[in-house]
Amino acid sequence: MNKKLYISLMLCFLILLSPVFANAMHIMEGFLPPLWSIAWIVACIPFVIWGVFSIRRKVERNPRTKMLLGLAGAFAFVLSALKLPSVTGSCSHPTGVGLGAILFGPSAMSVIGIIVLLFQALLLAHGGLTTLGANAFSMAVVGPLTAYGVYKLTRKLNAPSWFAVFLAAALGNLLTYATTSFQLALAFPASDGGFAYSLVKFMSIFAVTQIPLAISEGVLTVLIFNIISQYNKQELLDLSVM
Repeated sequence: MNKKLYISLMLCFLILLSPVFANAMHIMEGFLPPLWSIAWIVACIPFVIWGVFSIRRKVERNPRTKMLLGLAGAFAFVLSALKLPSVTGSCSHPTGVGLGAILFGPSAMSVIGIIVLLFQALLLAHGGLTTLGANAFSMAVVGPLTAYGVYKLTRKLNAPSWFAVFLAAALGNLLTYATTSFQLALAFPASDGGFAYSLVKFMSIFAVTQIPLAISEGVLTVLIFNIISQYNKQELLDLSVM
């Protein structure tokens, strides 16, 4: 992979990596009731199995794409490790899953996303092991599926490539947080108003910072995708992205 690509990526990451002190937005360790923790782990299993076979098939067919696969994982790890304060003591962060979903499909990002979340839980205390299934389902399943579907649909409508990438990354981010809000509302329905009230409450809390973050992530993903398109065109052709 071209040296200029790494330099450009590092510059983008350094711009974003300003120190922020906040509690992690990934659902934290021990926060969910055990039943829901187990349920979300079970829900992730089919996607992980699908993803393992998908990655193996793509890498065996095109070994040169291994570097791009690592890049997609690093991009997701760095962006989703950022923590920006939201209201009521919570915080939000980008997800970074849109790029990998566009390059390798949603199934591959299910595996990469879980690996990212596992390392963050163990090394950064960002998220947790008991809530790994819930966090993985929102960020590594729903987010990539949304990003991939939006990208493919937008390209079929003959929209410009940059717009398809932007929309895929932004909506993948937003749907991740909509899913997290859904998970929290299911686990903690309000005494007055029940699930619906809790869902609106959680989504309102995160929308304050998540909408600007989704737009920012969309712009950054377009920049990185354009760099990859310039220096790794053959790999994108091999992956049927271009």
